[in-house]
Amino acid sequence: MLSLLSLIWMLICGAAIGWIAGMIMNQPGSMLRNIVVGVAGSALGNFLFALIGFYATGWIASLIVSIIGSCVLLMLVNWLARR
Repeated sequence: MLSLLSLIWMLICGAAIGWIAGMIMNQPGSMLRNIVVGVAGSALGNFLFALIGFYATGWIASLIVSIIGSCVLLMLVNWLARR
């Protein structure tokens, strides 16, 4: 069960990860978009890296995996929007 503090921390980290991914992909967005991209991209990154057998341990590895997953999510959304 998530506590309120855990939820707030997840939203703050998601916003930061989404913002970093948006800057890398040159697609800045609103705070809500950054939160959604950061949280969903983090889950996607963990899933994709688990498929190849890499499990992030430590906060730096988790941050890198989350940013990569968010960038992949932005690429997928852009690709689907163009179709």
